[in-house]
Amino acid sequence: MDLSHVSQSKVFGGWHKQYRHDSKILNCPMRFSIFLPLNATDTTPVPVLYWLSGLTCTDENFMQKAGAFRKAAELGIAIVAPDTSPRGDSVPDDPQGSYDFGLGAGFYLNATQEPWKKHYQMYSYITNELPKLIEKNFPVTSRKAISGHSMGGHGALTIGLKNQDQYVSISAFSPICHPSIVPWGQKAFRHYLGEDKSSWSEYDATELLKAWSLKRPILIDQGDADNFLEEQLKPEILQSVALQKQLPVTLRMQPGYDHSYFFIQTFIGEHLKFHAHHLSESL
Repeated sequence: MDLSHVSQSKVFGGWHKQYRHDSKILNCPMRFSIFLPLNATDTTPVPVLYWLSGLTCTDENFMQKAGAFRKAAELGIAIVAPDTSPRGDSVPDDPQGSYDFGLGAGFYLNATQEPWKKHYQMYSYITNELPKLIEKNFPVTSRKAISGHSMGGHGALTIGLKNQDQYVSISAFSPICHPSIVPWGQKAFRHYLGEDKSSWSEYDATELLKAWSLKRPILIDQGDADNFLEEQLKPEILQSVALQKQLPVTLRMQPGYDHSYFFIQTFIGEHLKFHAHHLSESL
């Protein structure tokens, strides 16, 4: 898994860097971005926040638009932003060219259906291959937190819930909370996982919360002016399950905010402080 350096820029005393590598799990080249604060050295490695972006995004969207580096530098946290799906000429895409399935829309699951299963193994990439690569090549510890937006919020919730030994805290902006019952999730699950809906629950945060115990805290911010809120996101259903089971899930409805990166910019500092608190508790 040799790395190929793409670019770098100094920011708030640290470095934003972009790399390519050949993924054995995804069977294609992949790109990721990493922010390393000034205090990240071989003798003082730092913990990592993994950020999962939403539909149509790449590794660049969050890093360029979220305004996260000042606070991450202050807190001494590295940030890793992977791409949202496998890429390349050999990777199948939605023949209709829609934005909500195929390239840019990996949904952070392991596909079981043809022709998707050869490449669309984003769950294993995020939980296994990528962190091993990061920990081998950069001055970071094995302490990790996870966050994301929209489809990436769905990924952060499901991956965090299923791997609570790996991630000390979980957060999300505008996540797809119950993908099994909404158009975005149903379309993706039907293609990637097939018609057996019992397999869908493995990648549905609401269903996982019903079935699993929760020992890691979850913070969710959701704008009440989000035009996807009622049809696609369904945070109220997730919150209902959390309240019934008395689980450590905090849902904050933010008046007037939409689905955009302006929303993320506004609250990303609070999410970074949330994760920093739990990352420091685990050290």
